[in-house]
Amino acid sequence: MNWKTYIKSYQSYLKIERGLSKNTIENYSFDVERLCFFLEENQIVISPIKISEETLQQFIYSVSKEVNARSQSRIISGLKSFFSYMIFEDYRADNPLELIEAPRIGRKLPDTLSVQEIDQLIAAIDLSSPEGERNRAILETLYGCGLRVSELVSLKISDLYFKEGFIKITGKGNKQRFVPIGKVTQKYIEIYKDSIRLNLHIQKGHEDTVFLNRRGRQLTRAMIFTIIKELAFKINLNKAISPHTFRHSFATHLLENGADLRSIQLMLGHESITTTEIYVHLDRRHLTQIMNTFHPRK
Repeated sequence: MNWKTYIKSYQSYLKIERGLSKNTIENYSFDVERLCFFLEENQIVISPIKISEETLQQFIYSVSKEVNARSQSRIISGLKSFFSYMIFEDYRADNPLELIEAPRIGRKLPDTLSVQEIDQLIAAIDLSSPEGERNRAILETLYGCGLRVSELVSLKISDLYFKEGFIKITGKGNKQRFVPIGKVTQKYIEIYKDSIRLNLHIQKGHEDTVFLNRRGRQLTRAMIFTIIKELAFKINLNKAISPHTFRHSFATHLLENGADLRSIQLMLGHESITTTEIYVHLDRRHLTQIMNTFHPRK
């Protein structure tokens, strides 16, 4: 088998055995494909079964000249996963990256928006256009429910349980969770559904998708990025923001207003509480307030 055949088999494993999303599978595969390109470029003919630690070190050294430490660490992690799969399938007896350490990187704190900045972004939406009501509902849902952009674009009408006050979200690895949805967010989704979406010529296969483009199809992730970037430019917001910024802001504002980490973890769909703990580091004033309120020696 050549590299392409192993990669294809690896992709099937990630999808079927591990239940990873299409985007995650593409990212994992890209790391291995980048290694293949390096081998071809340097005329190194060797299979994934026979490739050695020394050759992989050469590749990582080459990569280190082109990308930062965070990207380098991700590539090493992706390759370790591939060779762990090779061991799992009995193609290899060892992982040639086992002794190769990823560069140490600090945990990057996510950017957040203040409540005032979120209000300004939403106020800048042109509600006179048909897409205006949709875009307002999108931003309210991103911030009101703390969704990933992939979760937002794939949200279904059949996943809306407004009477119960929840929406059903299919997250990473096709894991499902129920997220509370407030009355304000419900209101703007209903306005969009009843006044804009109802009048679209909805394409086959998209009948159950909540947020649609003008052609009646599911919105792309790139379109959500574009909507947010244009609004940020419109209000002269000097921050590099993305759909994920609303998710970070959702978690940060909940924490600042007294929500516990475990509840935030469940709403965000984090597998580990360690991932959620990053929000504790965002606002030192919040930690000081907790100390002054609850410590017996305050």
